[in-house]
Amino acid sequence: MAKEFSRTQRVAQQLQKELAVILQRELKDPRVGMTTISSVEVSRDMGYAKVYVTFLTIGEQTPEGSLEVLREMAPYIRSLLGKQIRLRVTPELTFIFDKSLTEGMRISNLVSNAVRDDEERRVDEDDTSSDKGEE
Repeated sequence: MAKEFSRTQRVAQQLQKELAVILQRELKDPRVGMTTISSVEVSRDMGYAKVYVTFLTIGEQTPEGSLEVLREMAPYIRSLLGKQIRLRVTPELTFIFDKSLTEGMRISNLVSNAVRDDEERRVDEDDTSSDKGEE
């Protein structure tokens, strides 16, 4: 019977859950906005983990600034993570800003604008064709 999920996928899921809790409860830095972990990719040797994050920033907070703070605090977050999960080696964390959410919103806006422009063009064509029919 084949495994449904590889060990790296299971570890990545567990890391995502534990990191979400750590960032929510343990990290008290005002420079970091509300952080969401989109996904985690773990290397095959489980020594490294790429953590994809998005931020809900408030006021003067910026995603770049929040990401820089997370990168500075990565060793501390890794030590907290090591206490929460039981792995032989706690992976080294690399935080990466996940642009997929903003890119998805941008594409959605482009599609909405194209649909709206098409509807307006169709209404204009219907108005001009009905004016020609009356003459």
